[in-house]
Amino acid sequence: MQETPQQYIERILGHLKGAAPATVLSATPGKLKKILRGVPRRNLTKRPEPGRWSAAEILAHLADTELVSGFRMRLILGKSGTPIQAFDQDAWSGSLQYAKQDPVLSMEAFRVQRERNIRMLRLIPSGMWENFGMHEERGKETITRITEMMAGHDINHLKQIEQMLRPKAKKKVSKSR
Repeated sequence: MQETPQQYIERILGHLKGAAPATVLSATPGKLKKILRGVPRRNLTKRPEPGRWSAAEILAHLADTELVSGFRMRLILGKSGTPIQAFDQDAWSGSLQYAKQDPVLSMEAFRVQRERNIRMLRLIPSGMWENFGMHEERGKETITRITEMMAGHDINHLKQIEQMLRPKAKKKVSKSR
């Protein structure tokens, strides 16, 4: 069952649990680097189960989402009230072949674009944080809300990647005599 836009917002914002969005946004590239350090490519490209993205596919998604979020915020800062088009992440994953993307390149693209977006956010005058766009599925989204959603989205995918790459506990084999 697919979640509604409101359910998605609640789930993503639920990951924040009082964390400051700016802190989460700044920390995510370093956390990803730490999680991915020394992980063989074959582990990054292995899907945890059919129909679920691999860590490499999540990295490609994060890179594309960072590009989209930055573009949306730039549109909104240029003209408050601007329409914001939704995108189908599964269609992008298929047509852009996320499964074949280089996870190192995806991580670098995410890191660089995130750095640019953080610099932009730091320069936004206080009066412009309530500038908004009208998302075609989720309705009014301010710059403040977008940064909260980005941070919750980060936490969501960090947890997925950590869980996916966590070494599986080996079962104890009892020796019988």
